[in-house]
Amino acid sequence: MFVTKMTPSQASLFGQIDDLQDLSFIERPIRRSLKTAEEIDKLTVDEDLNDIERAVYLLSSGQDVQRASVIINLPNLVRQNPAETFRRVVPKVREVLHVAGADMQLAAAGSFLTVLQDDIVLIQTHTHSILQIVLLNLDHRDTVVSNAWLETLLSAVDALPKETIRQEILSPMVSKAQLTQSVPARLASCRILGKVTGKFDSSIVKKDLLPLVRSLCQDIEYEVRSCMCRQLENIARGTGVDHNKVEVLPELVELARDESSTVRLAAFDTIVNLLEMFDIDDRTCVIFPLVKAFCEKCFKADEAALASLSFQYGKLCHGLSESFTDEQHLWFLEFYKKLCCLGLQHENGHCESQPYPLELENKYASVRRNCAYNFPAMVLFADPNHFLSELYHTFSSLCHDPEISVRKTAAEGFHEVVKLLGPNVHYVHKELITLLQDDSLEVLDALLNNLQETLELATSRGEGAGPESKQVNVQDLVPALVAAEQKAAASLRWRVHEKLLQCYSCLPRVISGDQIYFRFLPRMFNIITTNNVLPVQREAARTLCVFLRYNRKQEQRQEIISKIMQELAQGRSYWNRLRYLDLCEITIDLFSKTYFCKHFLIPALELVSDPVANVRYKLCYMLPKLRSTIRLAEKRLLQQLEFCLRKLLCCEKDKDVVATLHKIVLEVDKMDITEQYHKTHERELLDQKKEKEETLLLEMERLERQQSEAKLAGDKHGEKKRRDSKAGLSGSKGMSGSTSGATSSTTGKEIRRAKLSRSRSLSHPTTPKMTNSDKTLKVKDSGSYPGSVKSTMLPINDDNLRPHHFNAASSISPNPSTSSMPVLIRSNTSSSVDHRSNGNKDTQSRKLSVQRKSNSFGMLSGRE
Repeated sequence: MFVTKMTPSQASLFGQIDDLQDLSFIERPIRRSLKTAEEIDKLTVDEDLNDIERAVYLLSSGQDVQRASVIINLPNLVRQNPAETFRRVVPKVREVLHVAGADMQLAAAGSFLTVLQDDIVLIQTHTHSILQIVLLNLDHRDTVVSNAWLETLLSAVDALPKETIRQEILSPMVSKAQLTQSVPARLASCRILGKVTGKFDSSIVKKDLLPLVRSLCQDIEYEVRSCMCRQLENIARGTGVDHNKVEVLPELVELARDESSTVRLAAFDTIVNLLEMFDIDDRTCVIFPLVKAFCEKCFKADEAALASLSFQYGKLCHGLSESFTDEQHLWFLEFYKKLCCLGLQHENGHCESQPYPLELENKYASVRRNCAYNFPAMVLFADPNHFLSELYHTFSSLCHDPEISVRKTAAEGFHEVVKLLGPNVHYVHKELITLLQDDSLEVLDALLNNLQETLELATSRGEGAGPESKQVNVQDLVPALVAAEQKAAASLRWRVHEKLLQCYSCLPRVISGDQIYFRFLPRMFNIITTNNVLPVQREAARTLCVFLRYNRKQEQRQEIISKIMQELAQGRSYWNRLRYLDLCEITIDLFSKTYFCKHFLIPALELVSDPVANVRYKLCYMLPKLRSTIRLAEKRLLQQLEFCLRKLLCCEKDKDVVATLHKIVLEVDKMDITEQYHKTHERELLDQKKEKEETLLLEMERLERQQSEAKLAGDKHGEKKRRDSKAGLSGSKGMSGSTSGATSSTTGKEIRRAKLSRSRSLSHPTTPKMTNSDKTLKVKDSGSYPGSVKSTMLPINDDNLRPHHFNAASSISPNPSTSSMPVLIRSNTSSSVDHRSNGNKDTQSRKLSVQRKSNSFGMLSGRE
């Protein structure tokens, strides 16, 4: 046996273990019961007592917890037996409250408020006893308790009649408002005055209440003057517009010049809130000079009032704008710009915070944050047409502010600024990119709240008639959106990532289908298959389905569906197969029944043989939904669904799956019997609408290909003309020139005809003539999935079709999952398939043969 020497760390470790062992001997025994027998006897109450007797007994000789329980239950006792409760229980509660603690006092305040506001009880007969208790406890030495009783009284004023308020509240309040009373009592009187004013006529307010108001406005304590000043708004509305000029405005002017900054700030807030109550003369001659002096004084020496001033600034400017001269208007605008840059220095177009004490720096940051909050109002104040010259640099400064809270507030109101700019939305394009790429996720999160509306307004309303109006550069927007998603994915804040993916569902209305296909779709697949957060995966699946729903290229749709089947439906991980079932639920809501059954139903039913029980379990829950997508006429699909059920019933061994399966089988059997007719009819109408939209997608794709073929033919003919001109044949030059002119005119007519037919297809029911004359043209191999470089797809300009594609539609879907989706066509637009008939096919086949023989499509289209 070898003995080794312990290191000092080991020795200290073993020493600590020995100390713990020593402590284990002196540990107190664990108490097995929460209450002793003696304590249980004290808490035991005779079961023969009724509710009133039990409440009286517990209030008299019970424990504190029992008394609190009785007080909390007091509203129920009043409802059951009001007479006995007020005769026997309420006096006991009053006695208990004399020695009760803060918790019991707060419980009593809440219970009495419920009793006062209860319409069931005839409160007129018992109001006196309740209000006496409330008024008595207003003077409690604990500020929290006294404030709770005051809130109870103020909340009960709305439920009390006028005479009760006059006798029970106003009479005691007059004595409490005297200078001999304590400051809390006078503060309570101020708040009660402001509350009860609205219950009386203006004559009573002027006669009985205004003298007391003037007295409190001239109180020796600045806290009382400030509190009474903030109540002048309610008093002014109670006295009416006629008396404000004589009674209220002089008091406000005097308080606005008070020596205390707290009183001046209260007067400023009250003036802003009462601007509509004063006439133009008062605003011009009295209020404007007062407000201007207040602003200048705050900016120079009173930083504490700047926060409130900046918060009310937008409301102030709009309230006084009607009485402003041009010079006054400019002064307020320039003062706002100063507030936006308070505490900053500008270098190379960016803002950096100047070295100030921390407290002052925080005040300046709150001022700039309030300015960012008021910026949409100031855009309206300055006129959106003057945004570039007056407010653009200020807005850029707020979006680049070093404080996160300022940039976050600017992001929250960004959509309002975009709305106001209208056709000049491209002015703030750089700021939108900046906020999307902000280092703080809080800023991005604030921008995401209205990002869909912002992107749609920025891309659809960015076209104007003026020479300065142009559209937002989408090419810069796409990388910013991609970078924002990557930043959100790399963080731990998965809710921001989920919200951003939800915003991506608007991209078909914003950017082209090719940009979505090559930049965003691969990322959606990557998130679904690799992300670890289930809500993020499901949102990515929903966004993927939206991209598929509004993709207008058949080859790309086939690529997406095949990749879904390869990576999800037939994925090696059971997690991916579960996500395929989630995706099926989404596609049922987005696509028509025909489309779902054609592409997604069979792979879902094949999961009945999945080796993982969780997949089969989820499939069982989805069987009723899958059954709802199959029409009765589709016998083959019904047989496959029945085969899936039989296989599960015969071969399933997992007990959870079997238990679920028995419930689901009964539900599937009852589906066609128990469902009401009107619900089925609504779903059928919605499904027909979706099917028409999908048919329209195919038609739009056909028209786009015709346009691309026409452009390609024109380019080839131009190249042939150039080659012939280089050959040096003069005769051929003349002939090629004439041929080129004829061909170009024919091509131009063909392009115009394609555009005209496209616009008609989006706004009117398509005719058989137009539908059958459009020949479907195949495109060469499109290559592999977006990762492939060998794609030979013809470039198609989706921007020409986007406004008709989404804006000419009205969404009437009752399904919440599709209510926010863009709709392709109007509800009265009929599918081109509905207009086809055998006679029309014969007629148009003859027309097509004539076209082929004549070899002059442009001339034929001109005659038609």
